[in-house]
Amino acid sequence: MRIDLARRAATLALAGMLPLMTLAQAVGQTSTPSSAQTWPQRPIRMICPFPAGGGTDFIARLAAKHLSDRLGQQVYVENRGGANGAIGLQALMQSDPDGYTIGAISDGPIVANPALYEKLAYQPLRDFIPVAMMIRFPSMLIAHPAVGIRNVAELIALAKAKPGSLNYGMTGVGNSLHLTMEMFKRAAGIDIQAIPYRGDAPLNTALIANEVDVAIVPLVAILPHVQSGAIRALAVNSAQRSALLPDVPTLSEDAVPGFEVSGWQGWFVPAKTPPEVVGAIHRETAKIIADPAVAKRLLAMGNEPVGSTPEAFAAKFRDDVARFAKVIKDAGIPLQ
Repeated sequence: MRIDLARRAATLALAGMLPLMTLAQAVGQTSTPSSAQTWPQRPIRMICPFPAGGGTDFIARLAAKHLSDRLGQQVYVENRGGANGAIGLQALMQSDPDGYTIGAISDGPIVANPALYEKLAYQPLRDFIPVAMMIRFPSMLIAHPAVGIRNVAELIALAKAKPGSLNYGMTGVGNSLHLTMEMFKRAAGIDIQAIPYRGDAPLNTALIANEVDVAIVPLVAILPHVQSGAIRALAVNSAQRSALLPDVPTLSEDAVPGFEVSGWQGWFVPAKTPPEVVGAIHRETAKIIADPAVAKRLLAMGNEPVGSTPEAFAAKFRDDVARFAKVIKDAGIPLQ
């Protein structure tokens, strides 16, 4: 039908019955892909590369519910955890590029893994298209009260006075919190030894028990312990103070000017997904983020709603891939 309409327009134009501009418009209209106009026509899979119950999974399920309501199609979350997110990202890469598989991805696995793993089935800049950054989430530099420091300047002074005597807890080689601590160590010129734990819960237990001196952790994960006084908040790592803890300074204003690292979570689709489908997914995502009820829930968890454009997200994505690759190299973190 589209070809017949284009041929008829061409015939009329040659006969002088249709202006050439109208001919171009007619041909353009008949050849425009209809993917964005018809998407979605069936259920959508949202891959989360972490187990159910974590922060990435929660945001994915919140968005999936609202997308389902808006689109009239079921959006279901599929948890594909393992290998620091690599298993879920490989599944996303191998999916059809048709808009019916979306990755709900936090920054660590997709920006750090290429420089961290010797063998990786995917290359983020080649195999995925950034659609929209959903949220930014701040992390916090904290200490046990028994360490005897009240702010970042005192931590730096103590670490320089006793090199290698302090330790910090971390929950995985190469994840964003581990690399943020390595960035801070280099910016501050200090040496603090890493102690690995298997997750946020074991690390928090170790912090409260004074088995660990300091750590960088998600703000929302440690907030109740800060409020109870079991843990001392030194600084947040974001550009601005958190509304949940307005009296806690940023690391930049307290001791290390210009230091700013915020984690993020966003949507990705496989490479070769049509641009019009990418645009359609972004538009629906932006509408969800603009929903006051959704924004309220995100803010209550310490997250900053974003909803950036694909272009802005792609620029941030490229910068972070290069940034974390440099951190891994400078820190001498061995290939996994």
